[in-house]
Amino acid sequence: MELAQLRQEHRDLDAAVQALSASGSADALQLQRLKKKKLQIKDRITALEDQLHPDIIA
Repeated sequence: MELAQLRQEHRDLDAAVQALSASGSADALQLQRLKKKKLQIKDRITALEDQLHPDIIA
């Protein structure tokens, strides 16, 4: 459930970053903050996926 919520939030942030970039009047600091938050969420998604599907080498 948390994974689905994080994926949705990541998609929303991606859309916000794209919209802000396309507007031409993008605030560089705000854009940087959105990208940083998006990266943090992506890292959390990756960590959760690793917990669900551990990479076991036999």
